[in-house]
Amino acid sequence: MSQDMSRTNSLVLLCVLTSLLVWGTELPLATILSFNTTNLLAGRVWTPLTTLFVHADLLHLLGNMLFLYVFGNTLERLASGSKMLAVFFTGGIAANILSIPFYPPDTFLVGASAAIFTVTATVMLIKPLKFSWLFLLPVGLVAILYFLFNILAVYRGSSGNVAYISHIIGFLLGIPFGVAWSPAWKRNLAITILLLAIYGVAMWILLYALNIMMWF
Repeated sequence: MSQDMSRTNSLVLLCVLTSLLVWGTELPLATILSFNTTNLLAGRVWTPLTTLFVHADLLHLLGNMLFLYVFGNTLERLASGSKMLAVFFTGGIAANILSIPFYPPDTFLVGASAAIFTVTATVMLIKPLKFSWLFLLPVGLVAILYFLFNILAVYRGSSGNVAYISHIIGFLLGIPFGVAWSPAWKRNLAITILLLAIYGVAMWILLYALNIMMWF
């Protein structure tokens, strides 16, 4: 990667600046830039793209930017900046469009989450053992845990302001990229599943030990 700002860091900066602009102005920028079916049918065809840079609040922004920084920069190093952008925008835009049947027409889908999920799935199939010092876990394990959490949320009927279904769609859209760019994707998927199994056993042992300690 060159000495210039990475593509990922540029996306992070754009998300931060756009969100701050939306929060700090009295103009109806949130409506103009955010995606829902009503907006799309009204002719705002740019919203599946622009909504990727609009975030609901500070916590939403910080959480997404942490994942984007880690996984986006990882994908840039493994592939290239242009490939990372292709994954991000393809996954984000397509996930928004494919989410239309699952949400009421007036429900806004904002944020880069679905696009980031596409990036995480791609990284998982390329180099799952890449260690993240921010998460203190291999990126493949972080990706699969993040995905399974959303599966569980949908299964339990969790609602609120989180577009869990869009996240799942975004993750699934990343799989073809990972398969195309990693000749060893089957092995890497097996490694990810093994990491998940090891993590599950480790958590079970830890909880079991803590439960025993509570009796003394």
